Amino acid sequence: MDGYAQFGRLEGRSPVEVVDLADTPEALDRGGVWFVVAEFDGRARAWRFADVRRGPVGSVAAAATPRARTAWAGPARDGWTSSLDQDGYEAAVRTVREHVRAGDVYQVNVCRVLSAPLAPGGPDGTPAEPDARALAQRLAAGNPAPYQGVLHVPASSGIDPVWVVCASPELFLRLDARPAGITTLTSGPIKGTATSPEGLGDKDRAENVMITDLVRNDLQRVCAPGTVEVTSLLGVEHHPGLVHLVSTVTGRLRPDVVTGPGTWARVLAATFPPASVSGAPKSSALRIIRDLEPVPRGPYCGAVGWVDADAGTAELAVGIRTFWWDRGTDGRSPALRFGTGAGITWGSDPHGEWLETELKARRLVDLASAAH
Repeated sequence: MDGYAQFGRLEGRSPVEVVDLADTPEALDRGGVWFVVAEFDGRARAWRFADVRRGPVGSVAAAATPRARTAWAGPARDGWTSSLDQDGYEAAVRTVREHVRAGDVYQVNVCRVLSAPLAPGGPDGTPAEPDARALAQRLAAGNPAPYQGVLHVPASSGIDPVWVVCASPELFLRLDARPAGITTLTSGPIKGTATSPEGLGDKDRAENVMITDLVRNDLQRVCAPGTVEVTSLLGVEHHPGLVHLVSTVTGRLRPDVVTGPGTWARVLAATFPPASVSGAPKSSALRIIRDLEPVPRGPYCGAVGWVDADAGTAELAVGIRTFWWDRGTDGRSPALRFGTGAGITWGSDPHGEWLETELKARRLVDLASAAH
C-alpha cells in the first residue's frame, strides 16, 4: 500500500504531496483536498492524494477488505506502559490545584501517553508497517465515533510518512461556505465525562462552561463582531461506555479572513491548540503542561481531518481517542501509542481524575490489543 486516508465522507489513495503548515499554510487555500494531522506540540502537516473519492460518512473504514478484517495484530493487553504512572499523575493533579490556588490558571488538561511495543510486520511475517486500516475497521465496529478516520502514508511511499487512526468524539473546527459569501466556523468542545448522565456533577458543568467561553474568545479573533454565539450549552452525548458534556460555538468568518491571504494560517493561529485539551488561560496552561508532562503528546490533542479548499469546507476533529504508530527514533523501539487525559480544576480529586483517564482509555486500548 502506497498510502491511504479516510475521514468522514472523503477517501484518498496514492499520496502525491505533503506540506508543512508551519512553512506553507497557504497550501490549504490554494485548492484541492488535504488530509491534515497537526501535532499538539510538534509538526502540522497536510497530505494531498491523487485519487480522492466521496461517499457516505464512515463508509470506507466500515467497508474494509476481508484481508484488513484479519490483518490487525495488536500488542499484548498487559504490554502497555504509561508516561505517568498513577502516583505521578495524581501528583501532577495536585500541582495544578496549587497553580489554581495561586491564581496562575483556572483549568489545565493533564495527559499521559500509553505505549506498547509494536514492531513492523505484515500478517504473513513479511516486513511491513502495521495495517492502520485494519485497526480503523476494528475501532469503527467496536467504538463508532462521529469523527473516526485513518491516515497512513508509509515510509516506502517516498513521501514524509504518517500513521494515525482516530476515533474522536470531538469537533475542533468545521468550516462551511454558504451563499452570499458567508463562511461559518463551528467548534464543539467536550468537557465532562462519566459512565452515565447521573455521574456528571457541578465540577463537570463548570469546567464545560469555562472552556466554552475560551472557545468563544478564540473564534472572536477571526469572526465578525456580534456573530459568535453559543448555540448549544451542556448537551449530553452518549458514546460507547461513557457520556460527555458537549457545547457548540459558531461564528461567521470576517470577510478579510475569507478573502485575504492566509485564511487557514489566521484560523489556526487563533484557535490552535484546541481549548478543551489545553486549559484556561491557554498560555498559562500550556506552560504548566510543558512542565508536568514528560513526553510530547504527538497527534494526541492535536487536530486531524480534512480541508477541501475547492469547496471552502473543512472538518477537523480534536485528536483524542487517537492511536499513532511511532516508527522508533532516538533509540526508541517501534511502538503503538495512545493518549488519555482529564481537565483539572480546583474541584478535582486526584484519584478521581486518574480514574477518568482510565475510563477514557479502557475500551479503545482493549480494542487495539491482541487479547481482544
